Amino acid sequence: MKYTKIIITAILFLAIGIFTGKLIFTANNAEKIENHSEAEHTDEHWTCSMHPQIDMPEPGQCPICGMDLIPKEKGSEEELNPNRFKMTKTAIALANIQTFTVGNSISGIDKSKMKLSGKIVQNDNNTALQTAHFGGRIEKLYYKAEGDYIKKGSLLALIYSPELVTAQNELIQALEVKNEQPELYNSVRKKLLNWKLTEEQVRGIEQKKGIITNFKMYASVSGIITKKFVEEGDHVREGSKMFEVLGMGTVWAEFDVFERDIAYIKKGTQITITSNAYPDKKIKSKINFIDPLLDSKTRTVKVRATVRNNNYTLKPGMIVYADINISPTSKSNKSSVLVPKTAVMWTGKRSIVYVKPDADKPVFELREVELGKDMGTNYEILSGLEQGEEVVTNGTFTLDAAAQLQGKASMMNPTADAGQSGIEMKCASGKCGDSMKKEGKSMRTKDKSKKIKDEGKKGEEMKCGVGKCGGGM
Repeated sequence: MKYTKIIITAILFLAIGIFTGKLIFTANNAEKIENHSEAEHTDEHWTCSMHPQIDMPEPGQCPICGMDLIPKEKGSEEELNPNRFKMTKTAIALANIQTFTVGNSISGIDKSKMKLSGKIVQNDNNTALQTAHFGGRIEKLYYKAEGDYIKKGSLLALIYSPELVTAQNELIQALEVKNEQPELYNSVRKKLLNWKLTEEQVRGIEQKKGIITNFKMYASVSGIITKKFVEEGDHVREGSKMFEVLGMGTVWAEFDVFERDIAYIKKGTQITITSNAYPDKKIKSKINFIDPLLDSKTRTVKVRATVRNNNYTLKPGMIVYADINISPTSKSNKSSVLVPKTAVMWTGKRSIVYVKPDADKPVFELREVELGKDMGTNYEILSGLEQGEEVVTNGTFTLDAAAQLQGKASMMNPTADAGQSGIEMKCASGKCGDSMKKEGKSMRTKDKSKKIKDEGKKGEEMKCGVGKCGGGM
């Protein structure tokens, strides 16, 4: 019995020693794991290639776009001014960012052109009215449709005129006393000529000495009939309108010029005109009219040039374009800066570009600029850029979106707002930044404490598995 108690006591002390050693080993191991995890958390951070503002303590998915996070480059936490922000190389490649060095040659700016769009309109100076030369009834009308072309001297109509019947009788009577009363004869004859009868018609009356009932009326103008006022059977009075006729020997090319460009155009400015109908045909002309009034709705001014219209190839309503050779000018004595239009973003009041201050770093800077002339596919920059600077020409909207996400100054937001939109977006799915780091650390600590407690409980179960322990033992 005595030996049995000694054996039980030895076994009990052995079990207590094993449990105590295991407990100490487990606690030390957990402390090492926690210390290692904290060191790993401190040394390595994770971010999103499309949203570099994301800063996570461990790998996972971006809370904004769901993309897999990538290791954050060391040194990426450098301080940047509100107009500058940084993007990862992956994000730059995905956004297809392209740049252009100011001062390099741009295709097509050696001979810079301003392009205007407009249309062909009728030359109002060539508009005329064909009137009735004498009163009467239209017995026959030879031109019955608008758009018909009439030529000066062509037969327009046959008209029965009682006045002309009376005038013919007077001429025949005056012809008999021509020698005795030459003044009467000349007066009656002149009266017929004033009614636009031709010399041949008057001589025919004198030779035949017969009354003509239907007189021929001839055109006194040439052009296209744009309006018709009479029909067969109508009665007309001397001087009443029969047709409106438009001469097509010359036409007007009318263009709209934006308010900001009107200062570069004046009377006599040389232009080269092309049309959609004849793209290979170039017509040289000059600006000869500038509307003194500005259209307040479109903020444009109408200008026009007179164009010779050989063979009537140009028709009113045709779309035409004008190229005007212009040279860049600057407010200063420095040479002007020209950039492609794709580089400029503007909201009406502000015009901005994105420049790359350092060619070796993926850092971009928002720069407000002052626009000069519209140079076709390029803009003249009066201030804000210097020769030799690298400006972004493709992917500018993506850059602006990235700037907004990071709370930096952008096209719509001229001042940086790092405490609002950017952080709100990146934290939309939960806490982030320092809160996320603390929460992650707290969660790991809780997990490890729970693990230690669980292992402690498991140890107690092992120790007490064969029977009662503690006070029971």
